[in-house]
Amino acid sequence: MHTRIRKFNTKDTYPEQKLDNDLCHVVVARGAMVFVRGQVGQTLDTGANVAVGDAEGQAEQAMANIATLLAEAGGKLEHICKITIYLTDPRYREAVYRVVGRWLKGVFPVSTGVVVSALARPEWLVEIDVTAVLPEEG
Repeated sequence: MHTRIRKFNTKDTYPEQKLDNDLCHVVVARGAMVFVRGQVGQTLDTGANVAVGDAEGQAEQAMANIATLLAEAGGKLEHICKITIYLTDPRYREAVYRVVGRWLKGVFPVSTGVVVSALARPEWLVEIDVTAVLPEEG
């Protein structure tokens, strides 16, 4: 499996925030790389927007989409090595990161957060993309 170096939890790094995300500084992975397109508060099957105006709800949908897409690629959330979270407002950070932390408890990916002026549609408040590596067989 992947080697995760210098694991930490955000409750230690950001004690003033109510976060509980398992992260690390480096992931060493061997296997097939899977790049998941940025996911937003939109259903995969119909493309309908969900949780308009609710960054937490959009993050929930984005993570559900990521889990589904990874499964379709033969992977699991635990294969995620890198996650990037794009927010249109820094005030959404805690709510969004709590959602991501629940989905990725015990995974310890490398993480980058970016605040952007806008996403592709004005109703989208958060976008999440991941890179996963499926373990080599054998």
